[in-house]
Parts: sequence; C-alpha cells; structure tokens
Amino acid sequence: MRILIIGSLASELGGAARIAMARGARIDQADTMSEALRVLRGRAQFDLVIADIACGIAALIQGLAAERFAVPVIAASAVADEALVIAAIEAGARDYLPLPPDPDLIAAMLSAVAHHPGDGMIIGDPAMMAVLDRAQQVARSAASVLITGESGTGKEVLALHIHRQSARAEGPFVAINCAAIPEALLESELFGHEKGAFSGALARRIGKFEAAHGGTLLLDEIAEMDLRLQSKLLRVLQERVIDRVGGDRPVPVDVRIIAATNRNLVDEMALGRFREDLFFRLGVITLKIPALRERPGDILPLARYFLDRYAQANGLGAKRLSETAEAALLRYGWRGNVRELQNIMHRAVLLSDNALIDPADLELDGAKLPTLPTATAPSLPGEAVTREIATLVGRRMEDVEQALILETLRHCLGNRTHAANILGISIRALRNKLRDYAAHGASVPSAGTGMAA
Repeated sequence: MRILIIGSLASELGGAARIAMARGARIDQADTMSEALRVLRGRAQFDLVIADIACGIAALIQGLAAERFAVPVIAASAVADEALVIAAIEAGARDYLPLPPDPDLIAAMLSAVAHHPGDGMIIGDPAMMAVLDRAQQVARSAASVLITGESGTGKEVLALHIHRQSARAEGPFVAINCAAIPEALLESELFGHEKGAFSGALARRIGKFEAAHGGTLLLDEIAEMDLRLQSKLLRVLQERVIDRVGGDRPVPVDVRIIAATNRNLVDEMALGRFREDLFFRLGVITLKIPALRERPGDILPLARYFLDRYAQANGLGAKRLSETAEAALLRYGWRGNVRELQNIMHRAVLLSDNALIDPADLELDGAKLPTLPTATAPSLPGEAVTREIATLVGRRMEDVEQALILETLRHCLGNRTHAANILGISIRALRNKLRDYAAHGASVPSAGTGMAA
C-alpha cells in the first residue's frame, strides 16, 4: 500500500507515518496541498491520503475532485475540535485520525482501504488448488491472463499472486476497477492526460499504464469498459504504446495485463458489448475461479484467517469458531462468495463479547437476502414458499427492488462495492439507484469507514 502524508513529519503525523511503515506501507510526503497534487500527478498508484486537518480538508477534496483523483482522504489532527472534524467529514474525508496516533486504529484504517491481503492465498479445497497450480504454470510467462468467476471469489487476490510469482515481482502491481470509475473519467485514469486536454486538466498526469510500467496492471471488471476504450486497449496490447488524452506522441509502456470479469464474455460478444479481437488477445490464458459454495474446503480456512485478521486489526483478543458455528458456515449458501464471508466474520468479531464465536454471532439468518426461490437456490417447503411470495404480492416491482437493494446495503454495513457484487450489478448502477432513492426521500445507509461510496 502507498500512502501520501500531507503535513509535517516533524509533528505527530510522523508517528502515524512510522506506524504505517511498520505495517508495510510505503510513504510519500508533501508539506502543502499544491505540493501534494504535484506528487499525485506524478504517481497514479496511491491508495490513501492522510492529511493534517490544518491543510484545509475541504480545499483538498475539491482539488482532488477537480483533477479527478479517486483516492480516499483521512483527516488527522492533534486538536480535539469537534466542529473541525465534522466539517472535514462533511467535506468528503473518509475518516478522522486523532493524534497522537493509536497503532490499532491505524491498522484498522489500513485494513479497511487495503486493496490486497498481504498474506498470500488461503486455500484448502482441491478445486481451488487446481486453479492455483495452473496459475503457477503461467506466472513466469509474459502472456496476458483472463480471470473469470463470480463477484467476490478472489479474482484480484489471484492476480496479485500471479504478479508475485512472475519475473515482474519487483515491479509495481496496479489495479483499477473499470466499473467503479465513471466512463468519462476512465480513459484519463488508464492513459493519463496532458495539461489542457479537457476542463480541469491543470497539469500533465500519468495514468495507470505508466504507473504499472515494468510490472502488472489488473483491469478488473473489464466487461464494463465501453467499446471505444476497448479499441484503444487493443492497440496498447498490440503495439505496447499508449496515447495520453490530449497528447501528440505515443508513450512506450512495458506492462503485463491481467483482466478479470464476473460476466460471460462470450455472451457479451454475442450482444455486441465486447470486442472479439480483444477477447482473444486478453485470454491467452484463462483461469476460472470456482464459487465459494463449489469449494467447501476453503470456507473454514478463510473464516479463521478473517477472524484472526480482524481481531488483531481491532485490538481484540484471540477468537475462535465453535463447532456449531463451523457447521453453520459450511451449510450456508455464500451468494456473495469470499467477500460475503469476509464481511460476516468482520461483523462477528466486532459484535461478539466472547472469545468463542457461536452461530448467533454470525447472524447468517439475517444475512440471507429476501429473494424468490430459483432453480439454483435451495428449495423451501411449499408452505414457506407461499408465505415468502405472499409478502411480495401487491407491491410494485420498483418497490421490491428498492427494498432489496437497501436491505443488501444495510447487510453490507454500507459497503457499496460489496452490495453491488452481491446484487450482480455494477457499482455505477447501484450509485445511480441510491441517488434516485435519496432524491425521493428514502433513507440510504451511508458508507462507513473504508467503504466504497
């Protein structure tokens, strides 16, 4: 993880920087907002900004938005001024860090925004071991890789593993979620832009391709990319050069591409939404990750990993699963895959008062979404099906959809990326629906710490 600190390291911020570095973060520092923007333009791979509240959080957020930087900001201050804190959060800061820094709080913040777990692959099921063996075979090559699988199965984790096993392991690993960035901004995020290329382009800025030079670039949710950008991406793969937006000369790049999607690209090609030539260029090697319900041998190892991870991050004592809790986890359907398991274990760690996690702490009944039975879902007794359908009869389709979306968001503790994955829609579509619901007076759960908005 790379963090930009805005403010003097001679202050308490220096202590926060040292704690973050001790936990594996790479630190860059800027004294002022204008200097910070120059640093951000030169690197397209920051995961987090921690800024002294005295630097002016509102102006910083506005500056980031004007230059289209999508990086979370944490406001930090040694002065306990509630009004300043509230103003910073209202301006768009993701969270507030009181100084002097608490190591456990910083660990929790880093965990919340981290793109990748740092401990490698957690695998116990033969089906997933077969995928990993194939990944190991292709890791040392320079070939492009296409990773497919349902949302939340761990596609980004596998991509990072391939990078770490490749000849490019010492180079950068840069990930971009094509669904999480508005279409109008995605081209600039990928390829960078020149000063004056468009309104708000105040200076040259490099994109993800240049940031990943000498390393690996993960294009997550590649199926969300529009056809025009797909054509530009195909040229990059063929010629190994990019064109910055507003640029007048090609820029050479040396990048290995890993693409990931939860969609069936063959179906997308048939519908005219994905280029066939790009599909064959990307899919030199294809790895399909099974859904969590199809690899039950991974459920308990992953559950124990997340249990230990969140207990440590939140400064809690060791916790373990009871036998009945383990049995409940093995019976559960895992529609949201590993991401849903991670969320449930995080909640159990926070809400359980005991060292032993039992089925009640998991709240699996509450996690089940109120859906009608389908051919792939476990069938319910006829009477129960009738009762469940009866609760929906007479309601408008729009109202049922709204209730499902809002309940899923509450289940995900406000994490919109997680909710969109469970619902099977893009983060962009979810964001638009929530905006409409809020405009009509609905109570929309807010994004919590580390939650994608």
